[in-house]
Formats: sequence, structure tokens, C-alpha cells
Amino acid sequence: MSVRDQLEGTIQALVQDGKGILAADESHPTIAKRFAAIKVESTEESRRSYRSLLLSTTDLGQFINGVILFEETLEQRDETGTPLPELAARQGIVPGIKVDKGKVALANAPGDEISRGLDGLEARVDGYATLGARFAKWRCVYHIGHHNPSRLAMEANANVLASYAATCQERGVVPIVEPEVLIDGDHTLERCARVAEAVLHDVFTALYRHGVALEYMLLKPSMVTPGKNHEQQASPQEVAEATLRVFRRTVPAAVPGINFLSGGQTPEEATRNLNAINSLSRRPWNLSFSYGRALQEPALNAWQGNPAQTLTAQQALLHRARMNSLAVRGQYRDELERE
Repeated sequence: MSVRDQLEGTIQALVQDGKGILAADESHPTIAKRFAAIKVESTEESRRSYRSLLLSTTDLGQFINGVILFEETLEQRDETGTPLPELAARQGIVPGIKVDKGKVALANAPGDEISRGLDGLEARVDGYATLGARFAKWRCVYHIGHHNPSRLAMEANANVLASYAATCQERGVVPIVEPEVLIDGDHTLERCARVAEAVLHDVFTALYRHGVALEYMLLKPSMVTPGKNHEQQASPQEVAEATLRVFRRTVPAAVPGINFLSGGQTPEEATRNLNAINSLSRRPWNLSFSYGRALQEPALNAWQGNPAQTLTAQQALLHRARMNSLAVRGQYRDELERE
């Protein structure tokens, strides 16, 4: 199979009406915080048990078409000896992998950060592919402040994202490009929109410069929202209109899919906003989700590290996946939460 055929097959599997991506790629420090909240110690075994719970949820493939895994998970197996990526693949869920190595402060840009991990990326992507990963994800973050993000931060992170994406495509692995404009702060909806537009403009300029085929990538952006500390929060309709306005100005129609991150929204809030976005017309892309905490939080709270709660936790995950599947079609209603 040619590289082009590999990319085409993966894109078709990841862009399906009514389905989205489960982000289960939390780093060790991040998942330790999530586990600490339910008084569970983060160990290799507890992480394996929890992620096995997620990937073995019956009927999850009805609503989820891809899962982003952490490096550790690619090589783990369930209690029967089945590799965890295979658990996903059996339901038609495409395994993917987080490949950035986290973020560090960006020199000469106070308050800004840049993601690292380009060194040795070619060999790592090849290795992940042999373990079953068909797509990858790289996250860069952008802080909104009085002087942030700086021009340096926007250009530097755009170049990193484009270099990563080009490397993946050369190896037949579909890249998910994740420029996250953080929700932290007290900025307005309008300020977030201006930053998001500038960030996405730089990202797609860099992707073009690096020769990335837009038809064989996915975008994982933030929604346009006010800062979480802003005194006036936006309605789902306002979020939807501002988000699509920015995307129409910056995201080429050649991009097949946009899978939103939840970025600190509550599970229900992320679903309402996604539904509002998909209730609007005039959009050339498949608009779906790639949620982590907004999908997992109810399941994690139900599980509490107790094997006897596995089915309850899986039902909680399946419910949130179904709610977001409805939101992708613009068919979600609050009353469905109580069914």
C-alpha cells in the first residue's frame, strides 16, 4: 500500500458522520492529578486497568472512530493478553498516538511556551506505526494575556506543528494538528477570537510552507470562548457564531475534519457548544470532537479505582460519547442527559 493510500484510508476512518475521537493520551503527571482527585495512586497497573476499561467499553465504536493513546498504552495488554490498541481496533476505533514531549518556556518570550519533541521524531513515528498507531497528535499551547501570545510564540509554534505534520505524512501517518488557545484568564470572547484567528493564520501558512497535504490532516483547535474568569460567559450560540467566523477566515476547505478539544469546559458545556456549532450552516468541514476530560470525567468518577464499578464507568463513558455523537449532528438536547 502506498503512503497516499495509507493516509487516505486513515482519514476516511476518522471522518465519519456522528463519530469523534477519544483523547486518552494524558501524560504521567496529568493522569496522576486525575487519579489523585478520586484517591487512586497512579501506577503502571492502575493506568493499564483504567485505559483497558475505556477501550473495552461495549458499543463504543458506534460513537468513537479514533483514540489518542499515550506511549505507554501502545505496549500494554489487558487481562487476557490482548494489546490495548487491538481492543480499540476490534470496534473499528483507529489507534493514534501523542508524539510531542510536552511544553517548555519559550526563550525571549515571557509568558509563552513551545512544545518539544522534534528530535528523533522520524524514528519514533516509525516505531509507533509498527505498534498499530495510524495517526498522531501534537499539541502547542497559546496563553492569552496583555502581551501574549507574542509574534515569536505564534510563528515558532506554527513551524513546530508544520514540521511535525510533514514528518508524519512522509511515513503514512495522519497528523492531528492541535493549536490550543487556552481558556485560562479573564479575556473577552472578542479577544479570544482575535488570538485564535492570528494563531490559525500562522499555522496554515506554516503548513503550506512545509508542503503538508491538507487533505490528509485533521485540525484539533479550541472553541472561541471567553476566559474562564471573565465576568460574562458566552452562550452556546455566541460561541458557535464566533468560532465559525474565525474558521471561515482561516481554515482551508481542503481540511477534511475539525475535531474540537474541550479545553477545560465541563462535559455538558462542551456538548452544548459542539451542538450549537453543528446547528449552524455554511461549513465545508466535518465538525466533531476530540475530547479527553469532557468524555472521561464521568467514567473516572464512577470507577473510583474499584473493579466492581467497571460496568458503571463504561456506561458513563458510553453515555457521554452518545451525547457528543448527537451534538455532531446538531441533535443534542439537555433533556437527553436524563434518559
